[in-house]
Amino acid sequence: MDFEQAHNAWIERHLSLRSGERKGRLARGHRYAEKLLLQNVWWPLFGNFEHLHPEYEVYDWNRKSQFLDFAFLPPFGRFGLEVDGFQSHVKEMDREKFSYALNRDTFLTGMGWKMIHFSFDDVQQRPEVCIMLLQMLIGPYLIRSRSAGPITAAEKDVLQLAWSLGRPIRAKDVADACQVNYRTARKRLQALVHLGALRPIVRSKYASSYELNEGMLELLL
Repeated sequence: MDFEQAHNAWIERHLSLRSGERKGRLARGHRYAEKLLLQNVWWPLFGNFEHLHPEYEVYDWNRKSQFLDFAFLPPFGRFGLEVDGFQSHVKEMDREKFSYALNRDTFLTGMGWKMIHFSFDDVQQRPEVCIMLLQMLIGPYLIRSRSAGPITAAEKDVLQLAWSLGRPIRAKDVADACQVNYRTARKRLQALVHLGALRPIVRSKYASSYELNEGMLELLL
């Protein structure tokens, strides 16, 4: 399933589960900028929308309803993602709205959320920077979530290969060394990205190779 198919199915599923203002907010609020964040940043990194919720309702300290562009709610944490346009989020914001935006993020942080903001310009023109930053923030939590069980033998083989190469590893390297087809090799690399063990190097919106993240040697023990 490609991005468009997965995105349409994901939005339709969330619309079917909502009613009232929550449904209306999703229909109105999920627009070009939000979709572009998914297409340029989220999908190349994760390849799915598991645990991701669009236009997610939260409450401030006065029980006032607010909506995050996205909430990522895996078993190991709560992450709020926002894509901010200069025109709407800065230039047109008065002092009161500016103060409220800062206080809201601080309040959510105090409630256990990890708030992540990307500018629309970066999402559109420099998505590789957003991918790197998102991986840096979420990766350590993914690794800790796997602490109850070791990585698989196949995953360890890929990590050992990545370490021995001394350069970014490609799907072709895995396919040749492990004697598997290209699709299987790519799946193993993506699995290690999900664990936070590898960081994708993105060119032309797709990962062409992968680098080891710091601290990954402990997974080889």
